[in-house]
Amino acid sequence: MYIVIEGQDGTGKSTQVELLAERLKKTGKEVLTFHEPDGDLEAAHAMRAIIKDKKYNLEPMTHVMLFTAARYELWKKLAEPVLKRGGYVISARNWWSTLAYQGYGQGVSKSRITRLTKEVMPEPYVKPDKAVILTLDDAERHKRQAGRDETHGADTTTKTDTFESKSDDFQQKVNHAYLAIAKELGIKMLDASGTIDEVSSSLLELGIV
Repeated sequence: MYIVIEGQDGTGKSTQVELLAERLKKTGKEVLTFHEPDGDLEAAHAMRAIIKDKKYNLEPMTHVMLFTAARYELWKKLAEPVLKRGGYVISARNWWSTLAYQGYGQGVSKSRITRLTKEVMPEPYVKPDKAVILTLDDAERHKRQAGRDETHGADTTTKTDTFESKSDDFQQKVNHAYLAIAKELGIKMLDASGTIDEVSSSLLELGIV
């Protein structure tokens, strides 16, 4: 089963992915987690480093292509084998992030992103078995991101990156994008402003597994 937890930066996707993985591992099934566009794969990790580094100032369409390339590598080399063995694949983000950030946020044609994704990625990736989009209001998102930077200090791998550091106008576009994507594709949404345990319980109540 392929499960996706989506949402804007700061919504706690990665935390919830790992909590869900811990729960599913108790069933005895194989569980793989990754956090797009990164994963336990050197090529994907290298592409993520380029994407996230503000010094490169990449064109939006370059981001789209790099994200898609990283996804393909992760899916073919890590996810597909686990799914074929009957295991779980749980991902923080999938191609909807590119629709939100590069499409709605940076102005790349949304139909072009969709077409490229469907041409490159297998259908089981494009249409996950289970998915949810986590949401936060602007005030809570700012608070969490500020806390993240303070916690990690000079560690630039965890401080705000290419997209987290963009203007409030950009972030509002992305927030609107997720609402539109959820409505168009019929994806469940969940307010992530509660505690980690509260959000985890709400995910289970939504039937994410």
